[in-house]
Amino acid sequence: MKGLIFALCVLMATPLFAVQPSEVLSDPVLESRAREISKELRCLVCRNENIDESNAQLAEDLRLLVRERLLAGDSNVSVINYIVERYGEYVLLKPTLTGANKLLWVAGPLMLLLALGVGIGFVRRRQNETTIDELSEAEKAHLESLMKD
Repeated sequence: MKGLIFALCVLMATPLFAVQPSEVLSDPVLESRAREISKELRCLVCRNENIDESNAQLAEDLRLLVRERLLAGDSNVSVINYIVERYGEYVLLKPTLTGANKLLWVAGPLMLLLALGVGIGFVRRRQNETTIDELSEAEKAHLESLMKD
């Protein structure tokens, strides 16, 4: 009984793909290419889920579009470029390192370095401000009189 429960848990934990049987291409080579491409494209409804695993209607439309382009003879790169032209670069799960994306990729480390520089400058300035001056003779005498009481 425990083995059956374990087997059911394992089956339920495996990822289920949203590709419908009606979408699957008869050519296994084209189908594997379609799956590869689908894993690189983001579902615009679900966010951060590829269209191969998404059940959204738009993801299904994108899967069908990928398969149409493959049947038309397009290469994997040209299929992805076609979809990026239609839906924008956001559709890619792994964005390219061109244009404005360079700025976004570099901005994080630059901000970290800037923050470290400001922090180090603040600490150094603070250390210079906290120097202790010697007590004058009058202050020493007053301190000694307070300590005697």
